[in-house]
Amino acid sequence: MENNEGIEELKGNLLVAQSGGPTVVINSSLAGIVQEALNYECIDEIYGAMHGLRGILGGQFVDLAGESQHVVRGLRHTPGTALGSCRCHMDDSHMGQIFSSFERHNVRYLFYIGGNGSQAAINCINNHAKKIGYPLRAIGVPKTIDNDLVVTDHSPGYGSVVKYVATTVREIAIDDQSMGDYDLVSIVEVMGRDSGWIAAGSMLGRTRGTPFDAPHLIYIPERPFNDSEFLASVKKVLETSRYCLVIVAEGIRNAAGNYVQTSGIKDPLGRTELGGAAEYLQGLVEKCLKIKARTTKLGIAQRAAAHCAALRDNEEAYECGVRAVKYAVGGESGKMVTIIRESDTPYQVSYGLTPLDEIAGKVKEFPQAWIDESGSMISNNFMRYMAPLMQGEVIVPYKGGLPEYVHLAGAEKFAKRRGGEEFLRQ
Repeated sequence: MENNEGIEELKGNLLVAQSGGPTVVINSSLAGIVQEALNYECIDEIYGAMHGLRGILGGQFVDLAGESQHVVRGLRHTPGTALGSCRCHMDDSHMGQIFSSFERHNVRYLFYIGGNGSQAAINCINNHAKKIGYPLRAIGVPKTIDNDLVVTDHSPGYGSVVKYVATTVREIAIDDQSMGDYDLVSIVEVMGRDSGWIAAGSMLGRTRGTPFDAPHLIYIPERPFNDSEFLASVKKVLETSRYCLVIVAEGIRNAAGNYVQTSGIKDPLGRTELGGAAEYLQGLVEKCLKIKARTTKLGIAQRAAAHCAALRDNEEAYECGVRAVKYAVGGESGKMVTIIRESDTPYQVSYGLTPLDEIAGKVKEFPQAWIDESGSMISNNFMRYMAPLMQGEVIVPYKGGLPEYVHLAGAEKFAKRRGGEEFLRQ
């Protein structure tokens, strides 16, 4: 327990919410918060807000302290967001509703597990609490497969998505090697939106010591995509390899800064929904090179593959939840837990706090120094950064030949109570 001498004790209830796209370790952070909070007498009730901000706005809370320890432990290997998630906009007009809900439930500790949008949301709530003099300690807990949160060395969720992507790429490469005859182009599209961290991570799928290692070409948003250069690179690979395996991030852009292809649909936050980059590259290959190309979209499987989670990622996500509670009880607020890398070999990290003002609304791009001159491959310096993050395997229990995951009893009761009704939409 932290040394809290000189810190005024704040007594009340704890509220935790999850938001944005899930990861296979986001529930591990939730488990860390719940299990650590049980250690403090100043925390009375432990609530979970259903579906992130929507649940906070509507006062849709469930009791987490009443969950069985079996279920709380099981959260550590269960994908998705156990409390449900959302993608919705928040502004000052919502503050009255939020703090009215906090008053009714005596919420004094708030934790938001999420990426950029979530950290911006909890920052707004914390700033309003200070403005109106409401006693609240608010801490952000990092989460995103995109690895684009600034300050923190890496984000929980990233190590596991790379483990899955690299594993899948290695398996696809073996299949392609079987089928190709210097005439097969295989294009794999991965998530990441405007950052190339996931696509770059596919490089770890290379089988060291074998000829013509795949992936052969990697395209990320941090470098403008050029049609002619892409086609020339594919032709060059096929001169010496039976196949060409290409990794493309969903958000690649051309020299004008436009996405090469999108769905044309807007998400709840007003952003253009991405998808179709692989098909765009496929069209180029088949039209210009007259070579068969096939595409694979890893899609949601990337962030839901709990059977391929990295143990180190899982442990760090849990520790971020634990630290968040310790920091809040110790008097901290308006900050996000960060992971600080102390060394690569042996891999060691420590944990700290960074003001949310320095994180909210900012994006960590993939370093240009880690992209080679061709723009289609990643340097070995990235390998040294990435390799430790996906180490170890999470033991997932199986039943009837399939993974056995848990569900929060409170969340299930909430879902039944809501029936077919729509959630509160703002």
